[in-house]
Amino acid sequence: MTPYALDPVAWQESWDRQQEAYLPDREERFAALLDTVAATADGPAPAVLDLAGGTGSISLRVLRRFPYATTTLLDVDPVLMTIARESLDQRSTVVAADLRAPDWAAGLPRQDYDAVLTATALHWLPRERLGALYAEIRQVLRPGGVFVNVDTMPDDGLPDLTTRLGDLARGRRQARYAAGAVLSWEAWWDHVAKDPVLGPLLEQRREVFADRHATEWTPPMSWHLDALRAAGFTQTGLVWRGARDAAVAGVR
Repeated sequence: MTPYALDPVAWQESWDRQQEAYLPDREERFAALLDTVAATADGPAPAVLDLAGGTGSISLRVLRRFPYATTTLLDVDPVLMTIARESLDQRSTVVAADLRAPDWAAGLPRQDYDAVLTATALHWLPRERLGALYAEIRQVLRPGGVFVNVDTMPDDGLPDLTTRLGDLARGRRQARYAAGAVLSWEAWWDHVAKDPVLGPLLEQRREVFADRHATEWTPPMSWHLDALRAAGFTQTGLVWRGARDAAVAGVR
């Protein structure tokens, strides 16, 4: 019998489809990240830190857009990092580190990235930790380097409409689940559990996340801009806006 080998292309496709159920404009936000890198890169070979990078969705797109780029993917999830390691080539380094700890950057291969990018990940951090993390991110950027965080960031001026847009998106997503068009988050992990390579990593994953509180914190965009300024970024602002989500950038 042929030994089972993880198919990273198939798992990347599966992850993308599952994520797109939550984020129909997912590729638009990735395009905004890549355009920001292109606009600020110092040459054709940007060094990019993919923060809380999961399966490598951002890194893979960076390497397709910039063939001479290098990426460092940092995460703590053993399942997603396994898919990332199998998907990325020699232009990438995968680092295991916990963003809740202030020494998370100690294992990075460099401290002068052209860009630090993260998407739909930092909402799990509490207010105090996220503010401190912004200052720590600034320290791993070269002068003129850029940090971009895209996540749920409601518009302060449209609280009621933002809630209604969220309800509308949730209804569409549930309809797709009911029709079997895409996998839900829970169903995707059920598939992981059945996989001979990824399934055994689930116990390790449960240990990693055992002491984490599953509470999302999604402050308005203005909070993020204030926090970036307080962290010492010289320029801050919006580089993309969706219905309830936004991408904020800070330049060192």
